[in-house]
Amino acid sequence: MSKIDARGLVCPQPVIMAKKALEQLETGEIITIVDNATAKENVCRLAANMNCQYEIEEKEGCFYVKIIKMEANKEKAENNDFVIVITTDKLGAGEAELGQLLMKTYTYTLNETKPYPKAVIFINSGVKLVVEGSEALENIQKLEEKNIEIISCGTCLDFYNIKDKRKVGIVGNMYTIVEYMNNAAKVINIC
Repeated sequence: MSKIDARGLVCPQPVIMAKKALEQLETGEIITIVDNATAKENVCRLAANMNCQYEIEEKEGCFYVKIIKMEANKEKAENNDFVIVITTDKLGAGEAELGQLLMKTYTYTLNETKPYPKAVIFINSGVKLVVEGSEALENIQKLEEKNIEIISCGTCLDFYNIKDKRKVGIVGNMYTIVEYMNNAAKVINIC
């Protein structure tokens, strides 16, 4: 079992280190040590995305994430092996009011239509949909209740100065976003 000491490192470094170690294993275990909750969550998400089991132990102010890689599962999920990337707070070009109404309707319809996506990723002005006051917020929260990953770009939230107003999902980094897109059978871009 190898140990990866990622204390003091900011994301995506702990995730990249863990991923490289896992890629070198056919089966086995690694332990990634991180010292903040965001890195812990991102390493756990990596494990889940790689179909690995994981356990978390907290001690001495650090998180020890034990990742267990079993025999490789090469089969992709049949129904929800796609992600949706939303890059704007309005759907389509034209009148802003209509675009906002269409986006609210789109997010509602996502809840009512199967298969569900594996994740919905919000970047650029799309992050405005996951904050308080968004007309689509309730629909996006219902998606999360269905175990659909809701990921918002941290850089985008910072750019619009709305990170503290986020009400749903997690704050991701570009590494997380690229991993979801690269590992999906299909990516649907809503712009």
